[in-house]
Amino acid sequence: MNNVTLVGRLIKDPELRYVGEKNRAVTNFVLAVDREYKNSQGERQADFINIEVWGKQAEILCEYMTKGRMIGIEGKIKVDKYKNENGENRYITRVIANSFRFLDYKNKNVDCLAVKEVEEDYYDSKSLFNEVNLNDEISIEKLPF
Repeated sequence: MNNVTLVGRLIKDPELRYVGEKNRAVTNFVLAVDREYKNSQGERQADFINIEVWGKQAEILCEYMTKGRMIGIEGKIKVDKYKNENGENRYITRVIANSFRFLDYKNKNVDCLAVKEVEEDYYDSKSLFNEVNLNDEISIEKLPF
């Protein structure tokens, strides 16, 4: 299973590009994700993770997200291998986003319908557990997967 969920802040404004014969929208950006612990100096450190978003979601993300905004990302990890000019193998690791959720709304003029359109595909695992009655006997037929 290849599934990752991240919450972090954009380190710069995302930029929208259109690529390929079909002119598909894509954006790449870096997400700063805080670690759960502090270092020996008492400072919280962060990991900087490359994120890629495609299609209508990329267009909406670029329209509403800016540097410093918090976002939740759900996606999969992808590792690409290539050879540099010296013939050495190099690897690029990034998260291909399946869905995202805006976690702060600094701009009160956000088009809520456009945001809802993107968020309709967002999988909320808590809703799965709300559907299960723990007093009932669990059988294979009742499992959601």
